Amino acid sequence: MAIADLLEPQRLMLSSSATSKKRALEHLSELMASAGASFSAGHVFDSLLVRERLGSTGLGYGVAIPHARYQGATDAIGAFMRLDQPVDFDAMDREPVDLVFGLLVPEDCTDEHIQILSQLAELFSDEGLRSALRTADGTDEVLNLIGSARSQSG
Repeated sequence: MAIADLLEPQRLMLSSSATSKKRALEHLSELMASAGASFSAGHVFDSLLVRERLGSTGLGYGVAIPHARYQGATDAIGAFMRLDQPVDFDAMDREPVDLVFGLLVPEDCTDEHIQILSQLAELFSDEGLRSALRTADGTDEVLNLIGSARSQSG
């Protein structure tokens, strides 16, 4: 599955004023809840928070990939958020995070979950992509950057 296929323009936020990890997860939950009636921002937040308590999803290089299995999901969905100011996300490299990609997968999609996380880690390991995402002017540009980066790597 191409990462760009997980995203919809309404699930991209290019200017989040979140000033903490918790607030960033709340903003992300609101974005992800826009995916449909079976999604509740409160339940999405709880799912992401439970996963985050198992260990930080801060990837490094200013990127976090909060993710969870979600009972209301029938397909994997994603959301992307750029923070106005980086926040501490307990990342392994101890660098604050300003790029956040959220992922929800159906409860029974273990293999797909792992494959998508692997693709995301590979995607965000690209310094050029991270830099371009930090300066992208709009949602169309973000979607094009993510779509073209994926097609080049796979």
